Amino acid sequence: MLIGCPKEIKPQEFRVGLTPNAAQEASAHGHKVLIQKGAGLGAGFADEDYSAIGAELVDSAAEIFARAEMVVKVKEPQAIERAQLREGQILFTYLHLAPDPQQTRDLLESGVTAIAYETVTDRNGGLPLLAPMSEVAGRLAPQMGAWALQKANGGRGVLMGGVPGVRPANVVIIGGGVVGTAAARVAVGMGANVTILDRSIGRMSYLDDIFHGRLTTQFSDKGAVAELITRADMVIGAVLIPGAAAPKLIARAQLASMQPGAVLVDVAIDQGGCFETSRATTHADPIYEVDGILHYCVANMPGAVARTATIALGNATMPHMLALADKGWRKACEDDPHLLEGLNTHAGHLTYYAVGRALGIDVLSPSKALKL
Repeated sequence: MLIGCPKEIKPQEFRVGLTPNAAQEASAHGHKVLIQKGAGLGAGFADEDYSAIGAELVDSAAEIFARAEMVVKVKEPQAIERAQLREGQILFTYLHLAPDPQQTRDLLESGVTAIAYETVTDRNGGLPLLAPMSEVAGRLAPQMGAWALQKANGGRGVLMGGVPGVRPANVVIIGGGVVGTAAARVAVGMGANVTILDRSIGRMSYLDDIFHGRLTTQFSDKGAVAELITRADMVIGAVLIPGAAAPKLIARAQLASMQPGAVLVDVAIDQGGCFETSRATTHADPIYEVDGILHYCVANMPGAVARTATIALGNATMPHMLALADKGWRKACEDDPHLLEGLNTHAGHLTYYAVGRALGIDVLSPSKALKL
């Protein structure tokens, strides 16, 4: 199979879809790899790292999209990229379609077979291709929130760990999954007073065990959220409904109950955000203020640590990329029902139910899509 990897063009996105190691593995399996020149530079990979293992360097993304049978990326294709996709081509990347009707329409019109990293599952019910980036974003969230809390950036001027005689910051994390747990590790390590909210008693027991009493767990309901945010210096939104739009957990009216200069960090922004006042921002302009509350809503947080994030993502995606290339997408998905869960569009049909519910689009079951 001819596998292509263009340079990412989303603002301040420095990751790359294929590491040199992944490209080498694909070559060892008998596949041809096309890499756009400069695609890996943001993650610390030189063009020579790819050419040394037999990948073909090309000048433009247009050549990648025109020639490749499978396009491997990191972020959702931008409008100029979507216009170059075609029926019969495989797109393997993050998509986050539920809050993005225009992207969904464009992918359906192109006829491309799009497999989304964020909806591929595993035998334990996890999201193995989303998990590494959730780890990265979770660990970054308290760090970015601490920066926003600085007075010069418009925050309350509160130090995460406090100092002797001065209390530490109150950090509330909504969601105790991969993101929330990673965020808690860093926030606790910074010395903050951390409360993590979740609806799973089993998950809260697990968190109590691994943190040995260094944070507080609390059942998540509207009353608990409303109470805790009044004392919070930072709130980290870490909720996820696989493939679906994130639920809105804090309404704009509730911002008035928060302390001026408090910070909301919305790690769910890729799925539309879990705060009513969230809107996607970039690393170049990461924060904005609504009713005295700062919002950090960068839609590609892991791009800030592109080398770490690229290697972590490549480790997770490479086996699935090789299966798609070795077997073709139909056979790969027939053999692996967890990979089939990643199928979001095929031949003009939407094939993921949570996206269909969010956008009001009819859905063709993935099993039927295999037979088209």
